[in-house]
Amino acid sequence: MYYHDKRLQYPVRVETPDPLFARMLQQAIGGVEGEIRVCMQYFFQAWGNRAPNPKYRDMLLNTATEEIGHIEMLATAVALNLDKAPASLQEEGAADGIVGAVMGGEKPRHAIEGLIHKNLLSSGLAAMPIDSDGVPFNMSHIYASGNVAADMYANVAAESTGRVLAVRLYNAAHDKGMKDMLHYMIARDTMHQNQWLAAIEDLGGKEAQVPIPNSFPQTEEDQKNNYNYYVTSLDGSYPEGRWTQGPSVDGKGEFTVFRNEPLGEEPILGPARPDSGAQKEQIG
Repeated sequence: MYYHDKRLQYPVRVETPDPLFARMLQQAIGGVEGEIRVCMQYFFQAWGNRAPNPKYRDMLLNTATEEIGHIEMLATAVALNLDKAPASLQEEGAADGIVGAVMGGEKPRHAIEGLIHKNLLSSGLAAMPIDSDGVPFNMSHIYASGNVAADMYANVAAESTGRVLAVRLYNAAHDKGMKDMLHYMIARDTMHQNQWLAAIEDLGGKEAQVPIPNSFPQTEEDQKNNYNYYVTSLDGSYPEGRWTQGPSVDGKGEFTVFRNEPLGEEPILGPARPDSGAQKEQIG
């Protein structure tokens, strides 16, 4: 069960509406790096969590619910940035200071016109669950494996790309209110990255969790290839680093370098079946 407070999680103010920036903000809502993605990811990880200790499920539920508030903030920001956008981009619309500035900049007329028309016709100049190109959010970006450690690593990656996007939006913003909102969201991304890493540490740390799943006995995996760095260059050169020599990160092996070579044979398939629709020359 969830509760709602009509007040926003953080103030959202726009002094100078900017339809182009509204379009950019749509990426933070419905893009692959956006808030819908992390919100749904954390919810489904929580709902399917089977860890004996319920604290991981509770942590995920709290953060997923927080992300709903982020979506609300961004949706409000999109609507405020479209507040004075004209319904028509004819001469009178082009003369408008806001739209005219965009149309006179680096974006072509059809880009901003398409945004305004889509938001006008489908949502009345409000935010939609789409990215900056108008592509609807795709739930295939949700990662909930049922393995707590694997999910935590997926969450670190999600928050990392989300913070990258938020920083880019902050750098692109000209409105003080938008910069203020984004500097708050960037801070929350920092917390969430550290939160998921702390959960991994709480589960036993990297040495205890890698490789995932740790329930599979490593004695049953190929011991000759579990810590080899494969070199695939023609001349045998490779980028030397922490991953080419010394103890593995999990402390269970030693990194070595292996010049990639065929370990198997050339595959030879049998003839085509008579009922396969192949040419008669293919059928044995």
